[in-house]
Amino acid sequence: MRRLVAISNKTSKITMALAAVTVTLTSLHLAAAARIESLRREQEAQTALYTQLSGSNQGAASQQLNAAASSDQPMAGTPSIQNDERKQVNSAAANDVATHKRQIVISIADRKLALLEDGLLLKTYSIAVGTQATPSPDGDFVVINHAKDPVYRHGDKEIAPGRDNPLGSRWMGLSLKGYGIHGTNVQSSVGKAASHGCFRMRKRDVEELYALVQVGDVVTIRREHDAMVAQVFAAPAVPAATMTAQAANPTEIQVASATVTTVETTQQ
Repeated sequence: MRRLVAISNKTSKITMALAAVTVTLTSLHLAAAARIESLRREQEAQTALYTQLSGSNQGAASQQLNAAASSDQPMAGTPSIQNDERKQVNSAAANDVATHKRQIVISIADRKLALLEDGLLLKTYSIAVGTQATPSPDGDFVVINHAKDPVYRHGDKEIAPGRDNPLGSRWMGLSLKGYGIHGTNVQSSVGKAASHGCFRMRKRDVEELYALVQVGDVVTIRREHDAMVAQVFAAPAVPAATMTAQAANPTEIQVASATVTTVETTQQ
């Protein structure tokens, strides 16, 4: 009888342990499902914003950006800045939505970036893209902030502008948290799959692009070399004189660049 009681107690403990493991696994599954659903909703919101910016509903997009400017919640991809500064950035974007004519097209497969205006190719640049372990995102995004000589911050580590800064001399943040187009302190990585997901450019190239791109400009990223990418990169570029004149136009550059100086990201 004592042996039966001992076996019964042991079986009860095993059953309770298995039940506890089952509850834990169920909780982890539910948490993972909730996180996936949250990411799906964020991507849908970004896609809707892109559609409004690039289509005929620019007025509605401006209202969205104004609403973001009045909120204390950061937009996806916004660097670590104070609320008042974030409101200035978003307000500038909202005010300029209707004037944006330029678009960036990135081909991950070709490791190339194209700058277009009114559908015409201005210039193409070589870029570094993410590795297989840390791939670059694809989809349709918007430039949401501008930073000249950014301070790089990751956790407790902070790197001032200069030769050791992994973001180089310019940062253009995308509407996907932590990702952007920027310079690099490893010039030899450009043209390779070498980044943590961001798009690196050579110093001269990123500074030229920065002078031509505004907050609110659309960024289209494609993983495959599809028909759209082939058409964009096969088009002839405009004369160099046109590029020079556009880069010298002070009314179309530096939107919010003075208010965004610290970039906190794990992607670079």
